[in-house]
Amino acid sequence: MNPFLDNLHLYPFERLNALKAGVRTRSNAPHIALSIGEPKHASPDFVVDALREESVLRAGLGSYPPTRGGDALREAIATWAQRRFRLNRIPDIAHEVLPVAGTREALFSFGQAVLSGANGAVCAMPNPFYQIYEGAALLRGAAPYYLPCPERLGFQPDFDAVPAAVWDACELLFLCSPGNPSGTTLSLDQFERVIQLADRHDFVIASDECYSEIYSDEANPPAGLLQACARMKRDDYARCVVFHSLSKRSNLPGLRSGFVAGDRTVLDRFFLYRTYHGCALPAHVQEASRRAWLDEAHVVANRAAYRAKFAAVTPMIGAALDCTAPEGGFYYWARTPTDGETFTRELFAAENVTVLPGSYLARASDGSDPGRDRVRMAWVASLEECIEAAERIARFVGRG
Repeated sequence: MNPFLDNLHLYPFERLNALKAGVRTRSNAPHIALSIGEPKHASPDFVVDALREESVLRAGLGSYPPTRGGDALREAIATWAQRRFRLNRIPDIAHEVLPVAGTREALFSFGQAVLSGANGAVCAMPNPFYQIYEGAALLRGAAPYYLPCPERLGFQPDFDAVPAAVWDACELLFLCSPGNPSGTTLSLDQFERVIQLADRHDFVIASDECYSEIYSDEANPPAGLLQACARMKRDDYARCVVFHSLSKRSNLPGLRSGFVAGDRTVLDRFFLYRTYHGCALPAHVQEASRRAWLDEAHVVANRAAYRAKFAAVTPMIGAALDCTAPEGGFYYWARTPTDGETFTRELFAAENVTVLPGSYLARASDGSDPGRDRVRMAWVASLEECIEAAERIARFVGRG
């Protein structure tokens, strides 16, 4: 067996199940899960209709789909990316865009393709983080380096705190903007700073932007890594790769559809890896995805639904816990009066509401764990359920 498997940590939701095991809730109210970032808004009707069309199904079920995806899907993706991030040109669909089976699959496999496996190789990531980044590093034999994301910086990575020797050993840097779990966003200036670091120290940047289409200010969407490249007139996107998904943007987590775009040299090598990986999107999924990328009306409505929920729950949660409404995404990264595990277990026992302990999304570094006294709350349920959950949490904290 792969010896690096022994280095993996239990996945957060396995740890959560173990934490709740044997705990009996005292509440008769229905269970409300705020623990997993799985969108519960309705999937767009036109996407569902595409998956039902007999012509779409029959066109693809009789042949193996190409690893690169069809031209029509890649053209839709490239056009969307150019418009959304104000790129100076439409990305080349032959070399700069790859459809993927969701960003989770792509982020992990990208680490396997990019990291060298050499002794001393480092893979840097924000702390707290999405655990796939860490798993991708560990299973390739790279040492994870956990970038501090202190509250004093608005939970943004403190790039200046990283020693030069770490940057020299770094082969791959994962970023997440808007961040999971904090919701903080990186500015164009910060992206440019990271690009300069990548040039100086020779590493690849993997920017996870799967929450980029959920944000609070309709007039100010979050910036992206390729957008920073465009501002720098860096139209080859050297060292820069972005990851986007329909899961959050279009409420299609079960479709398992996203894309990777950026540096053609890196993506050509990643494509070679994927020809062996067996991860091509079926033709009917490609067609449904193409239609989703071409439509913005459902995305605007989706953002409005999240804003309505935050407007409803923020007064209650903000009065009960130390937290700030996110710039993007749909999480609260809330400080708790006890450690996050205790808070999670006791909240479930008292109110039948499940949240996720922050320590399951972070690692102790320099003597402290940034997630120890926090929980992540995913406001993905219906408006009515979110309001009910907020009322229960406020009641629970008030009794404490």
